[in-house]
Amino acid sequence: MQSNNKEPLNTLMLSSSKEDIEKAAKIIRDGGLVGMPTETVYGLAADALNGNAVSKIFKAKGRPGDNPLIVHVSSFEDIEKYNLVKKIPEKAKILAEKYWPGPLTIIMEKSDIIPGEVSAGLDTVAVRVPSHKVAASLIREAKTPIAAPSANLSGSPSPTTAQHVFNDMNSRIEAIIDGGECSVGVESTVITLAGEKPRLLRPGGITLEQLRSTLGEVEMDDAVLHKLKEGATAASPGMKYKHYAPKANVVILKGGSQKYIDYVNSRCDKNTAALCWEEDVEKLKCKTLSMGGEKDKESQAHRLFDELREIDNDENIKTVFARCPDTKGIGLAVYNRLIRAAGFEVIDLEKI
Repeated sequence: MQSNNKEPLNTLMLSSSKEDIEKAAKIIRDGGLVGMPTETVYGLAADALNGNAVSKIFKAKGRPGDNPLIVHVSSFEDIEKYNLVKKIPEKAKILAEKYWPGPLTIIMEKSDIIPGEVSAGLDTVAVRVPSHKVAASLIREAKTPIAAPSANLSGSPSPTTAQHVFNDMNSRIEAIIDGGECSVGVESTVITLAGEKPRLLRPGGITLEQLRSTLGEVEMDDAVLHKLKEGATAASPGMKYKHYAPKANVVILKGGSQKYIDYVNSRCDKNTAALCWEEDVEKLKCKTLSMGGEKDKESQAHRLFDELREIDNDENIKTVFARCPDTKGIGLAVYNRLIRAAGFEVIDLEKI
């Protein structure tokens, strides 16, 4: 393994066997980077307590340094074991009991052990316990918390397979563990407990409705549905920058099925594609990419990034007209990712 990163790395493709997980864990202990599967998306893993190792994540991804990372641990007890936070709020214990291991990230006030590279200079740290068995095994074997944003080039669609990671990260990182396709398909829900009231910063597999049923009042940050205000600090990954975007221009079309079909068909040519529901496919005249059924929000979340990546496989596609998901349940997470992929470009078909 090379440590100076002056020459391209020879990225190893590893299986999820015990032997290969041990190899990956040694790479992490030695300050290297590993693409690891989780139930949400693939993460780019480094030793969270090693600032130099964490800084390599930003270089490999081309990620802005003011975009904080999530620290992954194998159990709730690891938070105290590694002294990651100043104090564990009671609400964190309630959430952990119900949703960990799982696709939920909790932000708390960090301890001094967290390097500035992880927290992007904030006084908080984001922590989660992944439910993917390979991720959990890797964390335990590495014997350290793991910092891991999505294992993609910054701004591009997040990876949900090992091949996606290889396409973006080959020669940039030491190894990738192939743990199969991610089950959820969008990044974890992020809730902060560092303020007066719990606040949702990024929607994901654990829905806003679930959080409110567990904690009572949970605010939703304005940046979930809108651009972060100019000069504002990103308290969570996925808030500040254009994310998840293919090379083609994505435009969200808000309105009923027939209005969507009519609008897209009137503009169809070899340079356009439709990111749509399964029910729309046979009615559209251009290339279609289906996110699943209109009512099947789990499928929409699971397939979104795969379809956004598929767009880049056709160099003719310059514009993608996307159906606008509703914002109930995990649909909020789908809309949150899609609106950032579109650079917040939305056309309301009911108004034209």
